[in-house]
Amino acid sequence: MNTSPNLAAIGALIGHPTRAVILETLIDGRSWTAGELARQAGVTPQTASSHLHRLVEGGLLKVDARGRCRYFSLAGYDVADALEALEVLGTRRAARPGLVSARSEPLIEARTCYDHLAGRLGVGLVKAMKNMQYIREHDDSYSITSMGTTFISDLAIDIGEARNRRRAFARKCFDWSEQQYHLGGALGAALAERLFELRWLRKAPKSRAVTVTSLGSRHLHKLGLIETK
Repeated sequence: MNTSPNLAAIGALIGHPTRAVILETLIDGRSWTAGELARQAGVTPQTASSHLHRLVEGGLLKVDARGRCRYFSLAGYDVADALEALEVLGTRRAARPGLVSARSEPLIEARTCYDHLAGRLGVGLVKAMKNMQYIREHDDSYSITSMGTTFISDLAIDIGEARNRRRAFARKCFDWSEQQYHLGGALGAALAERLFELRWLRKAPKSRAVTVTSLGSRHLHKLGLIETK
């Protein structure tokens, strides 16, 4: 058999139900303690520690010691991309009505996809930016226009810094709930980071869900990026 040992090993790591819950919990890009992840997965701290050790050894997680506590997070955006791709495959296999009812509405409305925005909000931002000719769509990426460069710069986002990051600049990331694309890559991450800094968006505690603040609603509507409800 000519199966890749690395693929088999990664598949075995991700495929365990407890480890799958841990990885899905960490896909929001934040760091959690072993105790928090144990509670999230519904297992004992000892069981969680065993799974976390395997995930760290397998290169899917990293651990950061802060005082007496150890915080776990995804090893990088490439791990998050792989997990999101698996979620997309899962939604294609599942019946569409069952998928929507099984997912909480806040996640479908707006969420983080590691370090960028997803859900109706993320897809809506891309549609608005395309309609205003800030970005152009290509096979697997977006390019930014001169008008888009001005728009991004007006938000005090350093495009040069985003381009210099060691990752794709403006990647098309398929959204499992909307079955369309949202903006990933360095530009997607920089945009999300800036909107959180401006307090136009707010992360829910211990969740991937994102809410648009009243301040954000006014500004994003004024900029033509969202529609008022």
